[in-house]
Amino acid sequence: MKHTTSLAGAGIIAASALVLTACSGGGNSGSGESNDADAEVTISYTNFISAGGNEENLQTIVDAFEEANPGISVEVNTLPYADYFTALQTDLAGGTVSDVFDIEFANYAAYQESGVLAPIEDVDTSVYQTSLAEAYATDGTQYALPSSFSNVVLFYNADLFDAAGLDYPTSDWTWADEQQAAEALTDQGAGVWGDYQPISYHEFYKTVAQAGGQFLSDDGTSVAFNSPEGIRAAEWLVGKSGSTMPSAEQGAGTPDFDSGLFAGGDLAMWHTGIWMFGAMADAGFAWDIAVEPGDVRHASALFSNAVAVSAGADNIEAATSFAEFLTSSQAAVDVRLDAGWELPPIADEAALDAYLEQTPPANRQAVFDSLEEVALAPSIGDGQAEMQDIITEELGEAAAGRKTVEEALADAEARVNPLLG
Repeated sequence: MKHTTSLAGAGIIAASALVLTACSGGGNSGSGESNDADAEVTISYTNFISAGGNEENLQTIVDAFEEANPGISVEVNTLPYADYFTALQTDLAGGTVSDVFDIEFANYAAYQESGVLAPIEDVDTSVYQTSLAEAYATDGTQYALPSSFSNVVLFYNADLFDAAGLDYPTSDWTWADEQQAAEALTDQGAGVWGDYQPISYHEFYKTVAQAGGQFLSDDGTSVAFNSPEGIRAAEWLVGKSGSTMPSAEQGAGTPDFDSGLFAGGDLAMWHTGIWMFGAMADAGFAWDIAVEPGDVRHASALFSNAVAVSAGADNIEAATSFAEFLTSSQAAVDVRLDAGWELPPIADEAALDAYLEQTPPANRQAVFDSLEEVALAPSIGDGQAEMQDIITEELGEAAAGRKTVEEALADAEARVNPLLG
């Protein structure tokens, strides 16, 4: 998983390409000319998850799979994240997709609706975190297996809290608790800010859920965020700008501004992902994390990768076995944890003890507690990237004072609804 704010937008696949694949019904991989149990079977796997430094770690898992499954070999094709989805679109359109391939939650719905994913059968999905497994199931049928995940938590500078005589954030905190602390911790004259939460699509859909609302209608044909809950969520984000967090004019939104502010000890609370643990490991102050506060409920942003089996694979059984091994085997868990290569999606927390014992942060349990109530990013297909840009743009207009929150959401509704037709 590449943890950028464009996670949901990158790699949205053209519907026409998916339909072509659904109709072609063919795989490219030569996954064995026979399904006979004694026949040598070769399956292909195209991925982006190992690109950029984890290629050898992936090969270690593949070697373990082949040792445990004599007669099945795996051909691995690794592509950079930036190129992956364009190549996948071409393969899907041409009916030459690999037997097993990586996907992200943001584009799962488009794949599933187009029939390019084989149903995942005879796999015990209880071994996965429930929210992760359910993210890749439709109408009770599993169509992909989660391979890794990251989520967003609340980082906090414990030294700043101590200096102010404030209690640390807990999993019971609400927006009101966060706001009260942020106001007490903000000292603009000294360049110290109480809070930082990007005013963007990725934060908005989550805060709408925290306020008790929903981003889209139940049938997905219209937006639902232009509501009292949506207005409250937008006001929560926009109201921080220039008060408890820097405004755009003060640098907010520029690359690495937030991480630099926190690393420099000038930010008390920071809404960001667990992928920042490594970058903050050597910070010169005490810090920890907590589950993000909610309004009427908690709802944490969840980002995940998964592996799917092509509906056109020649040997779906072997491909499914590999997908299961890659995502939940002890070998895969050990490799990921030893390498610090994202988090495995398994439910057995005892197997994750080594991760929980690492510090900082001390409260890594909050990573898993955040999975109890999640807000999955809306997925609409071809218009995904445009929808994200519209929401971020309109919220930015409200933050700049050029529109009221009500005007911004009404305009966003008028612009997004045509994308849902």
